[in-house]
Amino acid sequence: MIEFMDESHGNVVGLRVSGTLHEKDYAEFLPKLEDLFRKHGKLRVMFLAGPDFHGWDLSAAWQDTSLGFKHASDFEKLALVGAPDWVVWCVRLSAFLFKGEVRVFPASEFSEAWRWLND
Repeated sequence: MIEFMDESHGNVVGLRVSGTLHEKDYAEFLPKLEDLFRKHGKLRVMFLAGPDFHGWDLSAAWQDTSLGFKHASDFEKLALVGAPDWVVWCVRLSAFLFKGEVRVFPASEFSEAWRWLND
């Protein structure tokens, strides 16, 4: 499941993910995110992985990859918070694709990640 966090405002977007993400999750989430890209141009995004986050199925992984390629220069900042080590590894491998800053935070530094996104 992908949920927009209540703390989201303007071009600062918090996304809380849990369970295994499926294509259906992206079908519900992507139109809202695309609207934010149209409205603000560049976004500052927090990807907060809950303790029960298990990753993506194949179709959702493709949706996520497509989103990343389409908006590679539209992420001003990306904070990855509380993600499992394998997700952190994947993000670090692909960080060169993003034009903005990418930082990884442990779940215990949630507040620090918000401050960083808002600076």
